[in-house]
Amino acid sequence: MNRRSFLKSYTPSQPCPPSASRGPGFYTNAVLRTHEGKQVRFYDDLIKDKHVVINFMYADCEGSCPVSTANLVRVHQRLKNRIGRDIFMYSMTVKPEHDTPAVLKEYAKMHGVKDGWLFLTGRPDEVRTIWSRLGYRHPSLDLNPVAHTRMVRVINDRLNRWVMCSSLASVETISQVVLWGSPIKPLKVRRRENAIEQAKIDKLLKAGAPLPTWISSLGEEE
Repeated sequence: MNRRSFLKSYTPSQPCPPSASRGPGFYTNAVLRTHEGKQVRFYDDLIKDKHVVINFMYADCEGSCPVSTANLVRVHQRLKNRIGRDIFMYSMTVKPEHDTPAVLKEYAKMHGVKDGWLFLTGRPDEVRTIWSRLGYRHPSLDLNPVAHTRMVRVINDRLNRWVMCSSLASVETISQVVLWGSPIKPLKVRRRENAIEQAKIDKLLKAGAPLPTWISSLGEEE
C-alpha cells in the first residue's frame, strides 16, 4: 500500500480555482436574532467569506435535538482552536414562534455552548426559506412546522464548497467532514504531510501491526 502514489494520482499539479459564492440572492439576507439578542443578516454577517457549520433544532425538542447538540458540543471541543476563529457554528430553530433569543440563550447555557457558536431565530417564513435553500427539502416534512433533519450542513462560502453529514455521527467523523470545507493546502505542504503519513504506515506494516482507520490517522483537529 503506497499512500504517496495513490494520492498523487488524484492531485493536480496546479490548484483548482475556487468557485464563486452563491451570494445573498441564493442564501437570502434575512434579518435574524442570535441567542445573545444581536440582530444579524444571514448572508452578510454569518455566511459571507466564512467556513460555517449549520444545523436545525428547537429548544423543547425531546427527541434528537438534545443528543445532536450534545454531540456538536463535543465537536466544538475537538475543534476548539478553530471554532470562532476561522470556523463558525450556527444552530437555527425550526420553531421561531416559540424560540425567542431568551429561550435559545437558556438552551445554549444548559448545553454548555462556548464562543463561536450562535443559536438563531427569525421570521417563520424566512427561516423556512433558509432551511430550504440549504438543502433540507422533503415533501412530507415541509408541512410539519417542527420537522427537521439530524443533518449538519458545512459550507465554505469563499470556495462555494458544501458538505453534509449526520449530527449523530461520531465526533471524529463530523470533525473530518467539517475540515473538508477548509481550503486545499498548497501541493508542497500536502506532499510533506503525505510523506509523514506514509512513513507511519510503512512502520506499522513492517511491525505487522493493524493499520489505523482513515479517520483516526489524519489527526487534523487543530
